[in-house]
Amino acid sequence: MASPRRSTSRAVNPVQLVSLLVAYLLVAGAGGVLTAGLVMPAIAAAGATSEAGNQLFDDLPTELGPQTPSERTTILAADGSHLATYYARNRIVVPLDQISQYMRDAVVATEDRRFYEHSGVDIEGIMRGAVSTLSGDIQGASTLTQQYVKNVLIEAGDVAGDEEAIEAARETSLGRKLREAKLAIALEKVMTKDQILEGYLNIAQFGASQYGVEAASQFYFGHSAADLTLPEAALIAGITQSPGKYDPVRDEANGYENSTNRRNTVLYLMFQQGYITQEEHDAAVAIAVPDMLHITQTPVGCQTAGGGVSAFFCQYVTEVLLNDPILGETEEERRQALNRGGLTVTTTLQPPAQQAAYDSLTGRVPVNDPSYNSRQGELGVSGAISTVEPGTGNIVAMVQNTPFGQPTAEQPRATRVNYNVDRAYGGGDGFQTGSTFKAFVLTQWLIDGHTLSDVVNGSNGQVFPANSWTISCYPNAVSSWPPKNLESGASGQMTVLRATQESINTAFAYMANQDMDLCALRDTAARMGVHVGTGTVQPNGQALFDSQAGEAMLTTPSMVLGANTIAPLTMAAAFATYASGGVYCEPRAITSITDTNGEAIPVPEPECSQALEPHIAAAATYAMQQVVQNGTATSAQIGRPLAGKTGTANDDYHAWFIGYTPQLATAVWTGHHEGNISMFDSVINGRYYSQVFGGALPAPIFSDYMSQVMAPYPVEDFPRAGEREIYGDLVQVPGVIGQDLAAAQQTLTAAGFQVQVAEPVTSDQAAGTVAEMDPAEGSRVRPGTTITLRPSSGPEEEEEDDDDRGNLPPVIPPGGGDDDDRGGGGGNGGGDN
Repeated sequence: MASPRRSTSRAVNPVQLVSLLVAYLLVAGAGGVLTAGLVMPAIAAAGATSEAGNQLFDDLPTELGPQTPSERTTILAADGSHLATYYARNRIVVPLDQISQYMRDAVVATEDRRFYEHSGVDIEGIMRGAVSTLSGDIQGASTLTQQYVKNVLIEAGDVAGDEEAIEAARETSLGRKLREAKLAIALEKVMTKDQILEGYLNIAQFGASQYGVEAASQFYFGHSAADLTLPEAALIAGITQSPGKYDPVRDEANGYENSTNRRNTVLYLMFQQGYITQEEHDAAVAIAVPDMLHITQTPVGCQTAGGGVSAFFCQYVTEVLLNDPILGETEEERRQALNRGGLTVTTTLQPPAQQAAYDSLTGRVPVNDPSYNSRQGELGVSGAISTVEPGTGNIVAMVQNTPFGQPTAEQPRATRVNYNVDRAYGGGDGFQTGSTFKAFVLTQWLIDGHTLSDVVNGSNGQVFPANSWTISCYPNAVSSWPPKNLESGASGQMTVLRATQESINTAFAYMANQDMDLCALRDTAARMGVHVGTGTVQPNGQALFDSQAGEAMLTTPSMVLGANTIAPLTMAAAFATYASGGVYCEPRAITSITDTNGEAIPVPEPECSQALEPHIAAAATYAMQQVVQNGTATSAQIGRPLAGKTGTANDDYHAWFIGYTPQLATAVWTGHHEGNISMFDSVINGRYYSQVFGGALPAPIFSDYMSQVMAPYPVEDFPRAGEREIYGDLVQVPGVIGQDLAAAQQTLTAAGFQVQVAEPVTSDQAAGTVAEMDPAEGSRVRPGTTITLRPSSGPEEEEEDDDDRGNLPPVIPPGGGDDDDRGGGGGNGGGDN
């Protein structure tokens, strides 16, 4: 809002100014601004004013400039519930028809009884003020229109940060009065009385920190200005004359004497001018001021968002607004829009999910829980949860188990650092992700053409020499590495599926070391949105993300087991990629913004891209379902299809579980935000943990939370994984039942299978031929699969019952017996052999 041009300082004495003002008003009252401009030089030439006064008049502005006052911005949850308010001045602009008639009448009666009769200035009042001024006592006599002009000029100076303009609008001088008068008369040519009254009621100060009647009504009485009663309207109408004196909150120490007297003065003026009856006046005066008050504070910022539960999410939204060019090209423009623009910002946050996340987290790791550690003493364990909707990136929930704000004696662990997000958005550097990063190693393994059934070496004691690694983008990062297994005692040769299920460190190190370029791994993870939380440049060269989104990961062998520090929100969004068939969507906190007129300000649609082929996402999900069903994350189960991965950093510095259904993806982190501090031998919420693995604390927190939040969603299954990704390229097993054993072995070997022969079984097949095979004929299996053959030992022989057979007549088959089936001769019979 630009300040109107101010007059140049000239040596004009008070008599000249008064003469100029009176002459101007007389002419303006008769013929308007244009006539006044034409006649004033003649009046000046006649000696009523000096040449300096004439020039001063010409220099005065006739246009007030923009009249949109600063208005507070409101941040809402997805369901429309209130989260936070931002303002430089606590003001809510409302139309005149949403302001009580009592309030309109009270202001007119008190401030300008001839408001509907004059043309912007009150000549009678000006003459009275001029006489007093000539006597050395400068008087006001400003009309509502002039007061509106004054407030607009002050507001313009405040927005522009122009202290001189503010001082010029407030100075007690005839020069300021003259400027106000000229602007007021000009304004009344383009605005109706009701428009001016509406503008005044919305811009004037009606309390120590309340601007406009709507904010004042909500503050003092807890309801809208449309519902103001007579005594309420009189009380706040009286404050304007001197907010420091008549504000009832400040007047409490004085027994409400000043505010009561001022209110009663307003009521008397309303009665005197016929706005209210004697009975209404008397009834209003009889009400004690303290009995009228229902003080309702409107905190600025995020401290109390969602009862404090949503403070960190609210702060994240604030950082997004200040970082994103949605609201302006520069940060200062964006800050002005946030604090003064009267915006309504609707976010993605779902309050039921938010509350469930907070309750589940603090139920296991309470706020200010001392979390005694035998090695560190009382050093509270921190926790954070982020939930993202696959396919949109919408942030459904974001909580942590610390109060929002500065530490105090009562809240020693309070912080303004948001553990869920990057440094650029009010967070930190992130946390080592531990084995949750194996999900990306598994993904790259599948992209490279391998399968979940491939056998890898999960033995302890493996050492991977520096020259065995492929890191094309950062070759200097190669080093010898001896990984250790943390989360399972399993060892030896195993399938990739089992290695994933049991989170075998050495197996994943082996996988990454076998023809996998770690730069390809980094790029795959980056396509899924993975980046470190810090805003500093990493040693691996050019970052894949700008400073706003975070930097690329450090590409070294230890990245395989989660050495990079990544924020929970980043990990939740990355795992949501699996749930959405390989589509990655950037986390999104804002769905709409409207300005003070209700007009939409464009916000970005979900920014999504196909990061993985759907069959790769489905196969990775299949493996991570086994983690939940039979692996390290059984404590995360929620009674419906679920996939995920546990993670524990070295020495239990950090513990994670990141899981997802088709509808929601959630990351749960626990650890010490102060740095890499072991959680060995910790007592958390009264329970002793010798070690805090991902499956020991984060997974149960996840289960507590997601069991609640998923209840309204229908049960959905994940897309079926392909046989190729699970088993490899499959071939059909040829049929060899009934073949000679040697011929059968030759057939299978020629087809590329391994063959083993098991013990013979009785069968209807001829002795020495194949009676059974496993896998069965027609099965689709991987090339090289071992086929087990069981040869036939012939049919089972029947046993005679001597007692029964001796009493039965002989059975003589017609034409004699079958040598092949019976095993004996024909003739006149004879018994079975």
